[in-house]
Amino acid sequence: MRQYKEIKTKEIKKIICNKCGKEIDVRNGIIREDVLSVEKQWGYFSGKDNRTDQFDLCEKCYDEFVSSFSIPVESRG
Repeated sequence: MRQYKEIKTKEIKKIICNKCGKEIDVRNGIIREDVLSVEKQWGYFSGKDNRTDQFDLCEKCYDEFVSSFSIPVESRG
């Protein structure tokens, strides 16, 4: 008698920058250029109680985003 286990996997098919719409290079499920992925679950005391937001930014849009900060991003390395 043979017994099998079912294996389910997810592979990234496509990533699109939420700000500019650029398609990020993905080949065979491997991201070929860097991207900022953000996922935020909002808690109590916010106007978005228990909502989860997710977005991706390409490197160019990340640079534009952080350049607008009053306090610069702390970088290491």
